Amino acid sequence: MRPQTARLIAAAFLCVGVLLGIFDAPQYFSRLTGVELNFLNIPYRLGLDIQGGTHLRYQADLGNISTPDYASSMEAVRDVIERRVNLFGVAEPLVQVEKSGKDWRLIVELAGIKDINAAIKLIGETPYLEFREETPEEERNKILESQKKGERLSEDPYFTPTILTGRQVKRSALDFDQTTFQPQINLELTDEGGKIFKDLTRRNVGKQLAIYLDGAPISAPVVREEIAGGKAQITGNFTPQSAKELVGRLNAGALPVPIKLISQQSVEASLGQESLERSLQAGLIGFLAVTLFMIFWYRLPGMLAVMALLLYAALVLAIFKLIPVTLTVAGIAGFILSIGMAVDANVLIFERLKEELRQGKSLEEGIYEGFSRAWTSIRDSNISSLITSAILYWMGTSMVQGFALTLGVGILVSMFSAISVTRTLLIAFMSRRLESLRFLFLNGLAR
Repeated sequence: MRPQTARLIAAAFLCVGVLLGIFDAPQYFSRLTGVELNFLNIPYRLGLDIQGGTHLRYQADLGNISTPDYASSMEAVRDVIERRVNLFGVAEPLVQVEKSGKDWRLIVELAGIKDINAAIKLIGETPYLEFREETPEEERNKILESQKKGERLSEDPYFTPTILTGRQVKRSALDFDQTTFQPQINLELTDEGGKIFKDLTRRNVGKQLAIYLDGAPISAPVVREEIAGGKAQITGNFTPQSAKELVGRLNAGALPVPIKLISQQSVEASLGQESLERSLQAGLIGFLAVTLFMIFWYRLPGMLAVMALLLYAALVLAIFKLIPVTLTVAGIAGFILSIGMAVDANVLIFERLKEELRQGKSLEEGIYEGFSRAWTSIRDSNISSLITSAILYWMGTSMVQGFALTLGVGILVSMFSAISVTRTLLIAFMSRRLESLRFLFLNGLAR
């Protein structure tokens, strides 16, 4: 690469760096210039430990599930819980399956929700919808007689449960009666449910078919004919709001696997904010310490490495914003660690550059040879770190995954930063004048 070309590319890098910096923190740009950039106000996705919220851990009971179906059953549980959480408009909930030894667990993180009891109710509430047919007169009389004697009190003398329940509901929708304008709920049954419903209506023509919700009758229409097609309708004394809630609960579905709450934790936003501020302070202090060391020890290359590091940080933060990556305290730690690893690559390059210059090579030859010979070490060390990050992300829990993800992204960008940006800046600064000031490219106490 010719120095003139490198200078153009370096100028482009600096412009991109400034633009990325504005994108990362437009509020600071607005404070300095008074220019509002509302279209850039894309917030970072903050994790539960920073934003505050509720963390719930459930233990799954897979006793009735065959071992090969454990994973698929837990995925089904996760999907149902996600649907329930989404009904309440929780911003960016985290619902994930966790396997610990032989135990299968479900982790639910609800950012912004501080009321644990409301969250538990939201997750665990399972509406039980069932259809019941009329009990034969002889049996009904027996039950009533028994109940007069204080026996069989738990039995419903008028209606008998059938095998058609909410499990066979494919979807439900809120509707309004065209005559009375009363809210009603339209049900679409699964293929299995449609066949059961057809059989139920055929054998109960002229009789009542009751609909029970959580053990209480809500409707008992008379069947006038066999109904095929797998569609049913629930009417009752619904208000629009209660009908809407019931539709949402039915659409959320029943849990395919029982789950039991084993731990709960509420994270206050103030505590999260304190953790964020401390993490940012640590990152800033670490960055300044690295900057001073690089400039003091590696002189001009160190200063250029700091410029590359600023571009690196701006690029990584922009990636975090765009993907978006959920930033937790552990994730921020991974990002800060990746800054140190980005400096490692520059240190290897500058040490190789020093060796080449000591062998009497020209500044241009030293720069090219230094980068060429340092590349294999940088490549191998970063690939090793990437493999570690991948394993951590694959095997780890949510916090560990956040750390592994930010570290992995940081390592990938640091390779680009060290090899492309720092190299371009060094070539751009090559000149006959600097050739005579070779001590600027040495390090430590060397002259």
